[in-house]
Amino acid sequence: MSYVDSGQVPEDGNITSPIWAGEGPTAKRATPRPPTHSSTYAPVERVSLLSLLSHPRYRPLVRRVVIAVVAGVAVGFLLISWRMGVTAAIAAAIADTVVRARSNSTVPAWRRASVAERRTEAQLKGLERRGYRTLHARAIPDSDAQIDHLVVGPTGIYAVDSEKWDKRLPVRAQSHRKLFLGPFSQKARLDEARWEASRASELIGAELGREIMVIPSLAIYGPAIPWKVLNIREVDVFDGGHVRKWITKRERSLTDAEISRIYEAAQRVLPPRYPEAPEQGPPSRMTRTEQVSSER
Repeated sequence: MSYVDSGQVPEDGNITSPIWAGEGPTAKRATPRPPTHSSTYAPVERVSLLSLLSHPRYRPLVRRVVIAVVAGVAVGFLLISWRMGVTAAIAAAIADTVVRARSNSTVPAWRRASVAERRTEAQLKGLERRGYRTLHARAIPDSDAQIDHLVVGPTGIYAVDSEKWDKRLPVRAQSHRKLFLGPFSQKARLDEARWEASRASELIGAELGREIMVIPSLAIYGPAIPWKVLNIREVDVFDGGHVRKWITKRERSLTDAEISRIYEAAQRVLPPRYPEAPEQGPPSRMTRTEQVSSER
């Protein structure tokens, strides 16, 4: 007979069975203590001057100040003239700004494919004030190919692929149909550059509803190129140092309005090969509400 089923107390009066323990009206239960409420306000961390100066965004400025100070002190000490020291400091700061502006790439360092691309990009920057606009590392949809540099400007539209080749090997061409680096044929590379420009023409033209011509090219760095510009298999091949001259020596064919429309269409149909890294802002003070939310 089960005591649980009958609801009766055992005859011996023993109610310490695990089944009965704590079930009687006189059983004592532990009273839970009320929870202790902690403060909902987190301490506010103040941003120090040192943390601001160590942020990546301000490192070039810090470096520029250091260069200016060192140059100013050195020149002022040698010439015993504080005016010459100040002049040297200003000149050093300006020189560092110019050098950094020319060498700094708009393509993030983690996704740069080659030194050749950076050298071409540095040349193309000088064309911006002349009305040219450039897109770098643009992917051809539904393929693994990319256009290293797409240039849209007054003289036309250009697809420039930058190549760094072994400078110890000679570059030669045959009958405007064959390109060799030493004993190695570059036919596949030429065909790829021509196909990339052809696809860009089709995509941009379809977006604008008109025929567009993109001129393919190979800008070669490293070995000596025995010609100025040579069209091989419908691709212009030249020394990488002549990119800017190759583009600007042609006749004007596009207006400013046309350049803007083509450039914007190219942005839409030729996506970046690599996603843009999120921009890092300077360290900021968190509000109390934000700090409490992040802790929860």
